[in-house]
Amino acid sequence: MKLKKLVGLSSALALSAMSLVAQEAKPVELKQQFEQLLLLQKQQAEQIESLKKQLEAIKGQPVTPGGKVTPPDVKIQDLERRVSELTNNWASKPWLVEQKWKPGDPIGLGRSGASYLNMSLIGLFTTGTSTANDIGALQPGGHDPNQRGFTVQNIETVFEGMVDPYFRGQANLIYGMDASGESLFELEEVYLETLSLPGNLQLKAGQFFTEFGRLNPSHPHSWSFVDQPLINNRMFGADGMRNPGARLSWLLPTPFYSEFFMTIQNSHGPNAYSFRGAGHAHGDEAEEGALVSTFRHPDNDRGVKTITDMLFTPRLVTSFELTDSQTVLMGVSAAFGPNNSGEENFASKTVTQIVGADFTWKWKPTNHTKGFPFVTWKTEAMLRKNQVGAFDWSSEEDEDDNGKFDAGVLVDTMNNGTKFAAVMAAETLTDYGAYTEFLYGFRPGWVAGIRYDWVGGKRGAYEKRGLLKADNETDNQSLTEEAGPDHSRGDRWRLSPNITWYPSEFSKIRLQYNYDDRKHIGHDHSIWLQFEFLLGSHGAHKF
Repeated sequence: MKLKKLVGLSSALALSAMSLVAQEAKPVELKQQFEQLLLLQKQQAEQIESLKKQLEAIKGQPVTPGGKVTPPDVKIQDLERRVSELTNNWASKPWLVEQKWKPGDPIGLGRSGASYLNMSLIGLFTTGTSTANDIGALQPGGHDPNQRGFTVQNIETVFEGMVDPYFRGQANLIYGMDASGESLFELEEVYLETLSLPGNLQLKAGQFFTEFGRLNPSHPHSWSFVDQPLINNRMFGADGMRNPGARLSWLLPTPFYSEFFMTIQNSHGPNAYSFRGAGHAHGDEAEEGALVSTFRHPDNDRGVKTITDMLFTPRLVTSFELTDSQTVLMGVSAAFGPNNSGEENFASKTVTQIVGADFTWKWKPTNHTKGFPFVTWKTEAMLRKNQVGAFDWSSEEDEDDNGKFDAGVLVDTMNNGTKFAAVMAAETLTDYGAYTEFLYGFRPGWVAGIRYDWVGGKRGAYEKRGLLKADNETDNQSLTEEAGPDHSRGDRWRLSPNITWYPSEFSKIRLQYNYDDRKHIGHDHSIWLQFEFLLGSHGAHKF
């Protein structure tokens, strides 16, 4: 065996070790298999390197007739036998799947020892129509269809790989297009994860989706429906809850999969919507999901003074098999952090609390074909308690000194018709909601689904006061526009049946119908046709 042949075998073994690709896997199996894979990869690399050195040494040994030096051919045969044993040992491991190269395999940009970088590109597009005149409010998710005609929902470039035996990294760069045709670029996620911490611990740090519930940590291409559930919009805003921070997870020593996550992240910015999020508005201008239309001023933020001004998110999840064909996953999550409601919010801190529970059940027979047939039922429910502070609108009732209330100022009316800037009292607001969905994979490549969404909340005292909104043009003693009720917290439900066809593992076509019922607005019908393609390989999705 020549040296280059041995080096080729080494590369083949390394590539084989990195072909751990699955569309769906149980978290405990993936974590255990990955740790075992890393250990074996390290051992394999050390053994191959040792064999290479031995072959180099053989080249310099002369063969003397009658001497005691073992002929090189005999040594090479022995090395070939040992390499064969090493190869067979790897092939016997069920978590290592040796495959011939195919279009979906990793697009490697560079490999050096245990380090590598893979890249993939995912395109997600939708076309369709709706009876709604306010499609932006009807479809509030950042990756939802946003107009009649065509929508560029999400173009995602993923860079992922092994940094060294201790860390892996991933970056997700996103391109989208709003309803006006403006291009949107963002750094959705970029983070490092440890691979070798003791005690079943793992640390993740960078910019990443918060581990809350089932859908929030996932990317749009992995969703089972065209759009984001209403409860996720209401609690986390258009693009989900994600921010710079760190997450520590602990794989509990239980006979079944159990893992605890604790995340600390920044509590400000547009991706911390229920906390110190940006994008404040009130009345008609309020965005669905934005906890900002409580008719308080948008800019009252005390900043970060202590660690209690950060966002904390604990989560506990467990999974086990009911039978050989049934698996259950259950989780509970919470998020705690400050918000920026109220006036000059430096003396006393107002806090938002969100709790959630999720349940997933899946049936797949042991004699399935390519994962079909299967049935999946998934449900998430969430509750939010939001403390909003007091605020006095008189602080900016006439900043331009034109004798009229400035546009957007909230106005109260006395019994004699006199108007004055509203004084908002502190109160606690409650919002809640849930979604439940069923998926039926009835034949290879075909999945039928149906989802029911519902969100609601208890009306706040500010909604019952009949406040008026000034326009900076009408005389102060004349009627101005009514500011309530608060549509961003109104009751709403949606029913969404769909059917999805996967021509291959690299593309999908989905047809979905939505029936929406919004309190104080009415009901609407929408139909959306979605198409997705994948270039390169993409990491396994959690069960």
